[in-house]
This record gives sequence, structure tokens and C-alpha cells, in this order.
Amino acid sequence: MSTIKIGIIGSGGIAVLHAKAYQQMKDVTIAAVADVVPGKAQEFIQMLGIEGAHAFDNHLDLLELDLDGVSVCTPNVTHHRTSIDSLLAGKHVLVEKPLAVTLQQSIDMVETARRTGKMLSVGFQPRYDPNMKNIKEIIQSGQLGDVYYIQTGGGRRRGMPGGTFINKDLAGAGAMADIGCYSLDLALHALNYPKPLTVSAYTSNHFGTNPLYHHEADRFEVEDFGVAMVRLEGGKVLNFKISWAMHMDSLGPTLFLGKDAGLKLTPAGTGSWSGVWDGGIGSISMFHDIAGQHAETTIPVIDHKIDIFHEKVRDFVGAIIEQRPAPIPAEEILINQAIIDGILRSSEQGREVEIKVPVFA
Repeated sequence: MSTIKIGIIGSGGIAVLHAKAYQQMKDVTIAAVADVVPGKAQEFIQMLGIEGAHAFDNHLDLLELDLDGVSVCTPNVTHHRTSIDSLLAGKHVLVEKPLAVTLQQSIDMVETARRTGKMLSVGFQPRYDPNMKNIKEIIQSGQLGDVYYIQTGGGRRRGMPGGTFINKDLAGAGAMADIGCYSLDLALHALNYPKPLTVSAYTSNHFGTNPLYHHEADRFEVEDFGVAMVRLEGGKVLNFKISWAMHMDSLGPTLFLGKDAGLKLTPAGTGSWSGVWDGGIGSISMFHDIAGQHAETTIPVIDHKIDIFHEKVRDFVGAIIEQRPAPIPAEEILINQAIIDGILRSSEQGREVEIKVPVFA
């Protein structure tokens, strides 16, 4: 088997996780690293002991190399340009979440991937939690019957990031895009990504803009809380809520209400930064009626030691080797992005808005 040659664009914290995952794979070589800050790519290579890798200050120079794939680990605002440049250079792409800053950028990225015939996969590692897979299997098996209502989301008591995450031009959105995208994917993936139709939403940033709660309050431009009611095709409705900070311990469990049974999920973890759907599940319960008697069944949570981040990167490499489609296709995550876009528009306009998802030929 020939060695897969990978380039990493960006050298921040998330790039470290990508690099360490690649370094564990015998069939992968990290051939190059690029970062716009002069000298930072070389420091990254030396820090991780990546032998023989080239360092670049411009990702376009990296893309001139003979590479099979690229990990895009840059700030949100550059996902669009960097991914498109990589696709046009004939490289398969694994881009970190969120897909892009705006819906139109996401559309451009998907169209470019389709036009070039190269893979564009998105970094949603919770997909690799066996409990997530189990939840989808339960719902798709028909045990719940027709699912008509979904509640998802999560809330941190005090879990607000800073830096590029709170700048609207750089991040595009706040809690919605940062952790909300995971919650949306949990629900929508389990339902095979039904098409969203409309959304009515409210967002706020009472905590981020308050110096009592955030040390960069004067620079805080995005939402730290949001709630939305999203109508989906097939007569389904999604109640979505997310928070970086609040005077509460939880925004409640994730629920799937079906005509025959219901499913309740709680997230794993405790503390001010826990309580969001980022890959850990605390409990799964099914509620239904048997012979007129209410019944609750506890579904065992799979206790695993799987490194879901590593599995995400490994699956990307496997898809390159086996020439199969993107493990987490950008076409799906585009729907996720369209909902977040609709939420922000609805909140700004103070009314329900239509969600338009492009149809690709």
C-alpha cells in the first residue's frame, strides 16, 4: 500500500490533534504544514517531531506539493478560501467545523468539491461515538414510529471562549456555530437530514458583553445564547437551544417524540464547560405504553475508550485509500449551516424566516 501524503494548513490547537492522529497511522506521512504567521509552521513541525515535513507561510505553496489530502485547521473565516484552494489544487479536504462563516461560502465549497470530484469532509467527530450510532439505529429501526418532535441543544453554565470565537467577522456566529452545530448534527443525522423549511429564533449575548462574566466583553460581538423552532419537511418540528453561559445547570435533555415511543438522551460530564453534545452521552431512555401501562426502558450506554477524534481523521484517510465518498459529506453539513444562517436572520429580523437549501444537480 502506498503512503498517503497529508498537508496541514493552520498550526493551532486543533491542528495538533490532527497531526497526532496522523502520526499514529503507519500508512500516512505529514508532508507539509502551513501557517500565515512566519516561522510558526516550522515551530509546529519541531514541537511534534514531524520528520521531513516542509514548512510554509503561505498555504498556496503547500498546495503545489504532491499531496493526497489536506486538513484545514485555520480560523473559521478562512475555511472557505483555504478549502476551495485545496480542492482546486486536486487535494481531498478534511475541514474543521463549522463548515464556513456564511451560508454562501458553504455553498461555494460544496459546489467546488462537486466540480473537482474531490472529497470535502467536515470534522464532526461525535459521529464516531458508538452511542450516537446506536441512537440513529434505534430511530431508523422504526421503534419510535413517525418522529414528529425533536428537542436538542445544550448549555454550559460558564463556558465562553474568547479570541477569534467572539469576533463576528472571524467566527460568523457564536454558540450556535461553535457547539450548536454538534447538537444539530446529532438530531438531524439520526433523522437522515430532513430538509428545513422555516425558523423562528431568538438570540442574545447578555453574558459575553458583561465585564462581570467575560474578560473581553468590549470585543464580544456574537451570540452566547439562542433558541429556535425549526419546521422540517415531513411534518416534523425541531426545538433547538444552545448556550455558552446561563444561570442554570442545564437546558434539558435531547428528546425524540414518536407516535409509538419516545427517546430521551442526557449528555455526559459535569462542570461549567460540560452539558453540550460534543460526543459524550450520559443516559438513553425509551418511553412507551404497553397494554395501557406507561413503561420506561433504560438502554445501556456503551462504555468505550474510542478516541473519536482519531476515528474521524482515520476515516478520512480510509476514504482516500478506498476512493469512497466523504465520511461526513459537506452536502449534509450545508443543511446544518443553512439552519444556523436562518436562526441569525430570524433573530435579527424578529420574525419567522424561510430556510433555503440549494439543490445540486
